Amino acid sequence: QVELVESGGGLVQAGGSLRLSCAASGRTFSSYVMAWFRQAPGKERAFVAAISWSGGSTYYRDSVKGRFTISRDNAKNTAYLQMNSLKPDDAAVYYCAAASSLVWRQLVIVKAEEYDYWGQGTQVTVSS
Repeated sequence: QVELVESGGGLVQAGGSLRLSCAASGRTFSSYVMAWFRQAPGKERAFVAAISWSGGSTYYRDSVKGRFTISRDNAKNTAYLQMNSLKPDDAAVYYCAAASSLVWRQLVIVKAEEYDYWGQGTQVTVSS
């Protein structure tokens, strides 16, 4: 069992930056693939980025490539999402997710149903 707690959301102007954190409970953090999803009002939850167990592999949705960076610190049981050059379209509730048994393939890691544990979400608002 893993409990995930996100933090770092807030209000930022377009072009600004935020860093989201996802703190995980438990002693097996390094055995989980970690990901960030987001959900805007009236829209389905969408994949943002994922990072492999050791952090050696990452994957991003096209619209955030070059602007967002996912990372993890297994010693601190924490995953991060650094978001730069934020746009109004990035505004959403951002969720951290963990997968205990997942094949690292692009078609798999982007699916919300592949993840076993979810945080409560943190709101990101981007003003234009």
